[in-house]
Amino acid sequence: MHGILLVDKPSGWTSFDVVNYVRKIVAIQEGKKPKNVKVGHTGTLDPLATGLLVILIGKEYTRRAGELSKQDKTYEVTMKLGETSTTGDEEGEKTVMSDKQPSKAEIEASLQQLTGNIMQTPPAFSAMKINGQRAYKLAREGKVVVLEPRPVTIYSNRLTSYEYPLVKFTSKVSSGTYIRSFVEDLGKELGTGAYMADLRRTQIGDFSIEKAVPPTAERILDRIVLI
Repeated sequence: MHGILLVDKPSGWTSFDVVNYVRKIVAIQEGKKPKNVKVGHTGTLDPLATGLLVILIGKEYTRRAGELSKQDKTYEVTMKLGETSTTGDEEGEKTVMSDKQPSKAEIEASLQQLTGNIMQTPPAFSAMKINGQRAYKLAREGKVVVLEPRPVTIYSNRLTSYEYPLVKFTSKVSSGTYIRSFVEDLGKELGTGAYMADLRRTQIGDFSIEKAVPPTAERILDRIVLI
């Protein structure tokens, strides 16, 4: 069995949870042990985030993970103004920064200001490797994590809703862009501080959330496609 499966990841599941779940189903279908089944993905989502995961099934497809992961992505983002978080999202320790309530026009201007080619520093709580170790592992151990800025492209930002302190927008970005860092940069631009309160990925390259199914859907393997 081989091909691509589009999964709508629920909140609370890690990307590995989804891979492991699908691997077990494929193993049962093929009469194999899970350890003998090749299943991977083209890019993680944080546990609290929801949305599109592109799952690769079979050696022919898992070996293409690098090729298929370097694609543009679209996210629906909710950010909370006035506070920062040590992890850049809901899980971290919060610090109140400002009670300033920017106008809708100011938010739209900041979203426009941060559109295009920008330099972005990945968050300390990320899967980036430092001397062979994941940054988030070092950060959780209380060690100082220093990550260098790198170029990313923000193709478009569209404000969809604003009711202080919550701002919702849709962002199309290049592969390798961290939305948590982008939200923190927006908070600095607005002078309020901000963290990512919610995230949903809706597009990876030509793959859309509209064709994805929950990992627990019945007969999920019937949704495998070949490309």
